[in-house]
Amino acid sequence: MCGITGFIEASGFNPEKARRTVERMGDAIRHRGPDHGGIWLDESAGVLLGHRRLSILDLSDAGNQPMISPSGRYVMVFNGEIYNHLDLRKKLGAIQKPVITDSSETAAVAWRGHSDTETLLAGFDEWGITATVIESVGMFAFSVWDREERTLTLGRDRIGEKPLYYGWQGETFIFASELKGIKAHPSFRAEIDRDVLCMKMRHAYIPAPYSIYRGINKLLPGHLLALRPPARECRLTQYWSFEKSASACLDNPFEGSPEEGVDHLESLLIQVIAKQMVADMPLGAFLSGGIDSSTIVALMQAQSTRKIRTFTIGFHESAYNEAKHAMAVSKRLGTDHTELYVTHNDALDIIPLLPSLYDEPFADPSQIPTFLVSRLARQSVSVALSGDGGDELFCGYNRYAAAAKQWKLFENFPVWARRKTSAAIRSLPPAYWNRLSAFYPFPKRKKHNAGTAIYTFAEQLHHTADNFADFYRHYSSDWHFPAELSISAREPGCNFIKGVKKHPHLSNLEKMMAYDLLTYLPDDILVKVDRAAMGVSLETRVPLLDHRVVEFSWRLPFGMKIRNGERKWILRQVLYRYLPKEMVDRPKTGFKVPIGDWLKGALRDWGENLLDESRIRREGFLNPAPIQHNWREHLAGHRDNSQKLWNVLMFQAWLENSK
Repeated sequence: MCGITGFIEASGFNPEKARRTVERMGDAIRHRGPDHGGIWLDESAGVLLGHRRLSILDLSDAGNQPMISPSGRYVMVFNGEIYNHLDLRKKLGAIQKPVITDSSETAAVAWRGHSDTETLLAGFDEWGITATVIESVGMFAFSVWDREERTLTLGRDRIGEKPLYYGWQGETFIFASELKGIKAHPSFRAEIDRDVLCMKMRHAYIPAPYSIYRGINKLLPGHLLALRPPARECRLTQYWSFEKSASACLDNPFEGSPEEGVDHLESLLIQVIAKQMVADMPLGAFLSGGIDSSTIVALMQAQSTRKIRTFTIGFHESAYNEAKHAMAVSKRLGTDHTELYVTHNDALDIIPLLPSLYDEPFADPSQIPTFLVSRLARQSVSVALSGDGGDELFCGYNRYAAAAKQWKLFENFPVWARRKTSAAIRSLPPAYWNRLSAFYPFPKRKKHNAGTAIYTFAEQLHHTADNFADFYRHYSSDWHFPAELSISAREPGCNFIKGVKKHPHLSNLEKMMAYDLLTYLPDDILVKVDRAAMGVSLETRVPLLDHRVVEFSWRLPFGMKIRNGERKWILRQVLYRYLPKEMVDRPKTGFKVPIGDWLKGALRDWGENLLDESRIRREGFLNPAPIQHNWREHLAGHRDNSQKLWNVLMFQAWLENSK
């Protein structure tokens, strides 16, 4: 895992100044690659490539970058792992090439080392960039300069595990793994995009291709970008489309029995995990005790002769603590387990790091334990596998069933009836509904939050859309009408909603899974994990997001994902082969933190300062009135507004840090 940077200057190129600039850009993301730094430039074209290396495969100098292809045509900086690169080498090795001598001798590729970067470059020489990327299995972001065609190509993996930002700033085209790298270039202008901020207040993250700054974009997953200076136009091509792939999978469903489906999934995961366990540095895994991470760890341990190192974070608040489940799973599987219990003091220590760590406003509260478990793991290993992706692929989120039921109720109500019912519910305060819940059979773990749930339901009832795709976007929002919160802003449209609408044959549950895989997964979950882990120079790998697993999941009949109301049925069946059912079948908790309680206690002064009404008014980005209302309501215990408030707080903290 590494960090990449670079730029093209359209005019006024000064080699020495350019070298110093790209060094500063690399230093800004040194945490992504502390082991080596390299620079390459083409003075005639004004092209600079910079690289920071975290040595995982081929620890020798032969793995250093920037790296030049065997023909000398391509120069590349690469971040990620190509898990099938040895298979690609076999294909390339079978291609005999003439040796330039007086005789008619032939030879295969002469490899200098065993890095996957070298493999890719040899593939570029033989097959071209696009064809090589299509053949590759892995997670990656790269930039390659074609010295013959004088074209820069940027590329990103299919699902979006690795980040890549780019954009024109004046006469300079800049790219980097993180915004820190771009901000280190003297041409960068930090103009906050108010429209994107509005979108962020809805989602708590910023969906690609947008970034918080005008003129800077994120490369979309599954895409290549080509730029041929002096032209400024960036040509985007999509080499892998989830929508097309899912459609093809639905047209070619898996026709085996449920038992055969379980066998196939287990076999596929074993193959994928075996490839992802290849490393020249110590390797381990995150273990929460949930189905996804437990499955990954079980299949790792089953094919390892040594105890797998596993790591988990626990909380002293029992409602949020999964560490005891992780410990039980570890003992059963026989892993070498390490756990760390988190207190509000740990949160206080981490919060000042978050704005810089995530580069742009990001408000998933689980970013705190994710950073802590990454830091814990980095003390022992350099690579950690995670179980992310299982919920989106196998219908695991609690909200899927809840949203589908709610929409079924809503769609039979005329709009006027929805709004009258909503007004009646909201005429009474959340505290009243909390008291009333004592007489209603809510699960015990939800009773304390019943008023919030009922009030949220009423808001959705009032504002719900006329189609399910728009409803789910609204359902999964933090601030349902962010344009009323953001000043002088107009929320950009959502292309993914349009894409989901194009597939009327999908069930509502499938539409939610598709929407999350295209937005929430790459722009929240994978951003959270990448920045937290790379912030401590830890490489993470996500076996469930191998595109072959993704595609197989969409070939499965839906009855193998949910059966008799049991979510992730097929994944559970795989795990039952390694763990007893009673260890697997328990309520889903998720990687949550007690932010609501902390904001009333240890974090209250911090929150009061950032949410000060005069401060927000002076900054001029947000309307303080709804923020203050939600803050007072939360502190009084009338309603749990912690996620809404965390969303605002993370913007405020980022804004303060960016000055």
